[in-house]
Amino acid sequence: MSSPASPQPVLFIHGLWLHASSWQPWIDLFQDAGYAASAVAWPGEAATVAETRAHPEDVAGHGIEEVTRHVAATIEAMDRPPILIGHSFGGMIAEKLLGEGYGAAAVGIDAAQIKGVLPLPLSSLRATLPVFKNLANSHRAVSLTAEEFRYSFGNTLSPEESDALHERWTIPSPGKPLFEAAAANLSPHSPAAVHTENEDRGPLLLIMGGQDHTVPEVITKSTVKQYRHSSAVTDLLEFADRGHSLTIDGGWREVADACLGWLVEHGLGGSARQLSEAVPGE
Repeated sequence: MSSPASPQPVLFIHGLWLHASSWQPWIDLFQDAGYAASAVAWPGEAATVAETRAHPEDVAGHGIEEVTRHVAATIEAMDRPPILIGHSFGGMIAEKLLGEGYGAAAVGIDAAQIKGVLPLPLSSLRATLPVFKNLANSHRAVSLTAEEFRYSFGNTLSPEESDALHERWTIPSPGKPLFEAAAANLSPHSPAAVHTENEDRGPLLLIMGGQDHTVPEVITKSTVKQYRHSSAVTDLLEFADRGHSLTIDGGWREVADACLGWLVEHGLGGSARQLSEAVPGE
């Protein structure tokens, strides 16, 4: 008698300023839906928010390519390619790895701009000013104050909710990825480049928050255009009233359910029984 197939793995990838443990509600939901879900930390990131805050020097200086290879090594230890779900720079990394053949599918939620994306809205500049105000931050770890977090992540939330999320989940993060992304279109070998013309990759869903200050929707729409030469599935979904906090704020479940539904549509769901319990209306 043959043994049942192992659950489809899902790997969550965070972006700047959020700890890997911020994905825990998603991990629980996806496990209930029949997936083998986990989150990957960035190089130097400690097991907890408090430990990471206590040692910012450990996360300093890591760039896009180093983080991507770190995540790739995690994937290589799995028994089969996972579904990649990333937020912000985690979304960019998910796109890079999908283009390289590391993922069965990918979801980029408010994904950071890849090479070839030209729009640079003023809100993005203001959101990233805590890093760009000092060139030395390219080699440092940078933290956001509660006020800075309210602008870049929590602008659609009450100040109380934004401040609570800042206290619970934020960590110092390397400034280097932002400098690399800013120079991407001037660098022939930018680490922000993605193999967007790959015809053989799995499906990709790009999700944008219509009120996002850090990755405004014009960036995500421009990113979709970078995939125009590939016949592989590239879908776009907007949450018009959401900001950059959409994976961790009180409305996270709506976004997660949309991801689960999209995966089912593309034949990458968990068991039917588990999905009916995890996704309302399925």
